[in-house]
Amino acid sequence: MYNKYTFDPYPLQVTMQRMAENLKARRLERKLSTKSLSTMSGVPASTIQHFELKHSISLESYVKLAKALGYSEEIMQLLAEPKYDTMEELLEINKNKNRKRGV
Repeated sequence: MYNKYTFDPYPLQVTMQRMAENLKARRLERKLSTKSLSTMSGVPASTIQHFELKHSISLESYVKLAKALGYSEEIMQLLAEPKYDTMEELLEINKNKNRKRGV
C-alpha cells in the first residue's frame, strides 16, 4: 500500500533539534534553570541538559517537561485529528475509525 506521508522534508535530527530548541526557549522565557524545571517536572536536570545539547529524550520525559511548562493541551492534540488531502481519503479514514488492528 502506498503511504503518501513517507516524504518528510524534515529529517529526524532536524525535528528533534527543533523540539529541543523550542523547549529551551520556553524554559528561558520563564526564567527557569534546568534545576528548577527538573523540580517542576520530575525529570532529572541531566536529562534536560542532554536533550538541549544532544536532542535526545524519552517520550515520557518530553511529555513531563511539556506538561510542567503548561503544554498539556498541545501534547494531547498531537495526532488527534486525521490527516487527509482528498475527500476519498477522508471517507476511507472515517470507514476505518473503529478498527482495532491493522491489516
